[in-house]
Amino acid sequence: MKRGLCETCYGFFSTLANPTRLAILETLMKGPLNVTNIATNLNQEQSMISHNLKLLERCHFIVSDKRGKEKYFQNNVDTVEALFDLVTIHASSHCEIDSDCLYLK
Repeated sequence: MKRGLCETCYGFFSTLANPTRLAILETLMKGPLNVTNIATNLNQEQSMISHNLKLLERCHFIVSDKRGKEKYFQNNVDTVEALFDLVTIHASSHCEIDSDCLYLK
């Protein structure tokens, strides 16, 4: 049975509604990195990064490839870059610097 748009949107945005996962995606904008590099860049425990990478990969926000014993991750360019571009366009057009929509309360 095909899922409804609301259910799909909920899963999509729920996956992204996590500061660590968003930070991972932003870090991967620099290019492919392994889990150690990502953890170092974000000053996070490697186990925390690995857990979040699994969720991002399962939902195809990132892809990975093996290079020897290392697994490298990179953003799904079609989705993530388009999403970040959309957020940037929206923020520059509709969000004032001190706007309540930019900050969680």
